[in-house]
Amino acid sequence: MRKKIIVLGCGLVGRAIAEDLAKDHNVKVVDISQQNLKRLGQGIDIELANLNELEDFSAMLKDFDLVVGAVPGYMGFETLKKIIEAGNNVVDISFFPEDPFELDELAKKKNVTAIMDCGVAPGIDNILLGYHSKNMEVEKFVCYVGGLPLHPKPPYNYKAPFSPIDVLEEYTRPARIVIDGKEVVKEALSEPEIIDFGKAGKLEAFNTDGLRSLIKTMPSIPNMIEKTLRYPGHISLMQNLKDGGFLSSETISVNGKNTSAMELTASILFPQWKLEEEEQEFTVMRVIIEGVENEENVRYEYNLYDEYDNETKVHSMARTTGYTCTAAANMVLSGGYNKIGISPPEYLGFEKANMEFMIEYLEERGVVLRKKVVE
Repeated sequence: MRKKIIVLGCGLVGRAIAEDLAKDHNVKVVDISQQNLKRLGQGIDIELANLNELEDFSAMLKDFDLVVGAVPGYMGFETLKKIIEAGNNVVDISFFPEDPFELDELAKKKNVTAIMDCGVAPGIDNILLGYHSKNMEVEKFVCYVGGLPLHPKPPYNYKAPFSPIDVLEEYTRPARIVIDGKEVVKEALSEPEIIDFGKAGKLEAFNTDGLRSLIKTMPSIPNMIEKTLRYPGHISLMQNLKDGGFLSSETISVNGKNTSAMELTASILFPQWKLEEEEQEFTVMRVIIEGVENEENVRYEYNLYDEYDNETKVHSMARTTGYTCTAAANMVLSGGYNKIGISPPEYLGFEKANMEFMIEYLEERGVVLRKKVVE
């Protein structure tokens, strides 16, 4: 039976989400950009609106079975709060910096299922860890992940599939990792290492604050770390900007107008980092889970490599992030997942059926996780 879904946000990923869900459901998309909305395929309802100006989402959302949040990170928390206050089930990919569990009590009060951080990473990696945590004593979790242009151009050798300011914040936000059972805070961009990822080549990995909910939900795992991947040399360029104050969030005055160095830098970088409509790019991820299972030491390694789809014209980051989100959306719509409250993606992985559904759903769309087991 076709359900009614509303997608808030029609950027690169929001569009992929809407078009995938529209195959089986009735979909409406809301965005502030007419240009973004015009890119949608046929059969999808659209509405031009500034979500920041809406204090109450109840009227807009009242007839929908599910909401998908795909807005920029800076407005993600407040948008999710308004969705929950309206009493709608929601799957969200906005990756906001605030603590989502601050909304858990509200979600339970409103009888709402709210899945957050449901993308590639955080997202798929959390689901894998959630599954294995129920079947073994996990001692170490590592995730390497990045989205990069297939044909890099100097000096940055990078294109941003998300808002550039969201990317820059990854380079400044302190990175929380877990070492020997203790939360440790490292500087973003720190502890670089060069790793060979096969088809993706040699990439540099560095600390970012990617563990997010896992720090709270997986307290028994003594060692956890997430690192972002870029082409070699990118770290030093970003570190120079950081050291020079170009990534500061403090307010400055430019020709009588207040802004921040971060916003100014983002506006300068945006034309250079903008991912073009049919520009080829790829997503690479490696998830390592080590521990004891059936009294034996075991190491699970999952590798993902996915490229821009020339046939559907959907970018890889939109595919890997968006289809993870749409898989979770279908779980909620079918009743396969109905936990009330805030659910990070690792909660989905606690049930084997959910993990298997996710992997099969992604494979049907050409997003393949390759599993290797070392005992």
